[in-house]
Amino acid sequence: MESRRDIDKLVEMLTIDEKVALLAGDSMWTVPGVPRLGIRPLKVSDGPAGVRGSRIVPAAAFPAPVLLGATWDPELVKRVGHALAEEAETKGVHVVLAPTINIQRTSLGGRNFECFSEDPWLTARLAVAYVRGLQERGIGACIKHYVANDQEFERMTISVEVSERTLREVYLFPFAVAIAEADPWCVMAAYNRLGGTYCSEHPWLLTTVLREELGYPGVVMSDWFATHSTAQALRAGLDLEMPGPPQWRGEKLRDALQRGEVSEEVDRSARRILLLYERAGRLDPGPNVVEERAIDRPEHRALIREVAASGMVLLRNDGILPLDLTTYRRIAVIGPHATRPAVGGGGSAFVRSHRVISPVEALREVAPQCEFLIAEGAAIYKLIPQLEHSDVGVEGITLVLYPNPEFAGEAVATLPVPSTDFIWLGEVLPGVDATNFAARVRVLYRPTESGLYVLGASAVGQVRLFIDGELVLDNWTAPQPGRTYFGFGSAEQRAEVALEAGRTYELVAEYRKAQPGMPLAGFRFGVVHALTDAERIARAVRAAQEAELALVFAGLSPEWESEGFDRDSFDLPGSQNSLIEAVAAANPNTVVVLTAGSPVNLPWLDRVRALLLAWYAGEEVGHSVVDALTGVVEPAGRLPFTYPRRLEDTPAFLHYPGEFGRIAYCEGVFVGYRWYDARGIEPLFPFGYGSGYTEFLYRDLVLDRSILEPGETLRISCTVQNVGSRDGSEVVQLYIGFPGGSVRRPPKELRRFQRVQLAVGESRSVTFTIDSRDLAYFDEAAKLWVAPAGSYEVLVGSNARDIHLRQRFEHIQEQQWKAGERFLL
Repeated sequence: MESRRDIDKLVEMLTIDEKVALLAGDSMWTVPGVPRLGIRPLKVSDGPAGVRGSRIVPAAAFPAPVLLGATWDPELVKRVGHALAEEAETKGVHVVLAPTINIQRTSLGGRNFECFSEDPWLTARLAVAYVRGLQERGIGACIKHYVANDQEFERMTISVEVSERTLREVYLFPFAVAIAEADPWCVMAAYNRLGGTYCSEHPWLLTTVLREELGYPGVVMSDWFATHSTAQALRAGLDLEMPGPPQWRGEKLRDALQRGEVSEEVDRSARRILLLYERAGRLDPGPNVVEERAIDRPEHRALIREVAASGMVLLRNDGILPLDLTTYRRIAVIGPHATRPAVGGGGSAFVRSHRVISPVEALREVAPQCEFLIAEGAAIYKLIPQLEHSDVGVEGITLVLYPNPEFAGEAVATLPVPSTDFIWLGEVLPGVDATNFAARVRVLYRPTESGLYVLGASAVGQVRLFIDGELVLDNWTAPQPGRTYFGFGSAEQRAEVALEAGRTYELVAEYRKAQPGMPLAGFRFGVVHALTDAERIARAVRAAQEAELALVFAGLSPEWESEGFDRDSFDLPGSQNSLIEAVAAANPNTVVVLTAGSPVNLPWLDRVRALLLAWYAGEEVGHSVVDALTGVVEPAGRLPFTYPRRLEDTPAFLHYPGEFGRIAYCEGVFVGYRWYDARGIEPLFPFGYGSGYTEFLYRDLVLDRSILEPGETLRISCTVQNVGSRDGSEVVQLYIGFPGGSVRRPPKELRRFQRVQLAVGESRSVTFTIDSRDLAYFDEAAKLWVAPAGSYEVLVGSNARDIHLRQRFEHIQEQQWKAGERFLL
């Protein structure tokens, strides 16, 4: 089926029931085929930082999108897209539900790690690269979440109240650019409401803007369980309800057709679905299902390692970095992320990764002569940490699955598993119904210290724990509602037990799931030594005192940054701030590596010698962190958001998280650095900041004309020279300053950027081109983009507060464009 006319004929051949079936998923991750016509089913998967498939078999865990944002490198992001397409093929996936191109509006946003930036222009350029990377390799991208899904508080129902100008210039902007330049196969409508109307049934968003203004030909799907009506959503422009089985379509849609509430809309959306199937090759002969495979590709690990270091941001360095580890005999490696690093945030971005390289492991590889003193230092868990293969020795962890909830008859499968944390999203194994089954897990556990230990367990369903055959934890008889598993799981039940060092205990967990209509299943359990915060810090201080260098691996984790909830504090969780202060007092050579996807409070910043923001770096985190610390590669990242001194300084502080079911975006277009510039607030670190291991000189700014006329472009060039002692890279950032007028605008806005790699002493000319569209704001009254006449300023610098070169030009005639035209020229 190679032409639009062929698709039209195929639509005519479909029965009403077949058309209706195409407009909703038939499982958690699939859209049905039409066997009669040889149309094969289509499969989607979550994938912002790795394509996990439907069975959650291991997949490559790539750096979080916020780290991709910190690379400021579209070509590198495109390479990640290429690799993710290869990952998708191993899972039989045709569309990856990514990238997330919402804006980091508040520092507490639970999914900030999943978004590229606070800036719409940087977000747009990286979105285009990500989409092109996927789709150049034959895998579709689904940009999300359309639109203004910028917080998790009341995310399913909150109504975003935002001016049209702000919506157009900030929150819609990345979607418009990605659609115009990369043609993503799908757009996902957001959970939230906009101006009181759910995004999944918003005619202005889905039809006026997407279809009529931007000419978008692809499929609009709902977020999972975000459809709220039958006829209204379809008429508004929602093509596909996800997941399946349908709640609002299926029989309800057939009834709506019979009542005349919808008619041509069914054919319209069926045609779009078939065009998607055509792009994905689902109209051609082939297998319906591809077995999901876990392939640990060395080339993907190498890319993950390269990308991670390229996005790490050096926030502080008094000269101690890069480290020469050959000069140290004893190093303290401290913190909750030293041995159990977090590779990504939580929620739908979660990936069950291949083997994770920890910082301790990587340090031992490169410095075998060193003695490493290991101390956890602080506990940051909300739930008792799961057991992993490294905790239980050669016997490992064994999972046994039963096809019924009573453990009756023969087991379906007995499998070795990497941890005691399990989740299934619609599919467990062939022969195992995710709504109705049982599981048993066996672990042989040997404590290294005697004392009290805490066990914890939670589940979607029921779970209980036995030690040596004795029931010690019951979350089976009366499980209470909790926040686990996207809010569908039970609260964690805990129990204390006394265990002896060196003794082997048989730990068995039993899990039961009997919930028809609930395809989400999972359970988790763990064990932890019951130490106090003071005991943990004291052990860390002793290690620091005995060492010549202290490396502290601190930060957040998927339990603190995740889909489903926002952070409730600007501080690091647990006693990490006290830990870092105590370690810094005990060892004058203290370096902190921070794992986080958002800003956190840094009260100890001036008391440590260096701070490396490592984000969530993926499964090669240990290697990439050590590469950056030792200078094997440069930590080349630049902040994709403004790092505030205080939460109270942030643009959304007074208006987040909203009240009475509404959130007002009262800061308007003054998002991120625009707010700090306009208000004269000094951030802790400005947007675009990152220090690296060398220095650069900017000179010779040249504009090829001083007057910009209609239809012309302005060519801007400058020279950048590496005047430091090491090779390195710089991100040259171009901002535009606007003339005064009746419309209030930010002092400057990012419009171009370019990463340049320079050897010691090397100079390079960097060139940008802009035109009148780069000067425009949206006029709400006229419903037009307007680039006023006036005097504009070109500002070139290394971050939003470090402007090295500036020069003015005149825009001599006002230009106007209709709403969609600015992006389609």
